Amino acid sequence: MIGLIVTYLLYIFLGIGLIFNCLGSIGLLRFPDVYTRLHAATKCTTFGSIFTSLAVIVYGFALWYKGNTAYGILSLHTIVALAALVITNPTGAHAIARAAHRSGIKPKHAVVDRLEVAELK
Repeated sequence: MIGLIVTYLLYIFLGIGLIFNCLGSIGLLRFPDVYTRLHAATKCTTFGSIFTSLAVIVYGFALWYKGNTAYGILSLHTIVALAALVITNPTGAHAIARAAHRSGIKPKHAVVDRLEVAELK
């Protein structure tokens, strides 16, 4: 019974992760400028990686529960990698967007550039 629940959780988490990663790819192709593309790529790959990592964690803990201690360690390593990804992915996107703004790349549909006004102060 637990094996069946774990299998369903794996399929659900992998499916959600796949959907988010595909949406990020579509966003890279469809959005008009650097900022919206960066937003789509960052948000979707972050959530896609979270759900894919959750599938690995659930599978690792299920195998650990059956007696394979190495898979419990794999799950702990995945948790650490996921925490690093959740922290660094948005931070990196922010740094790239700020560098693009400072280099003079303007958003396509922006009416008011509040960041430029704030940087002048």
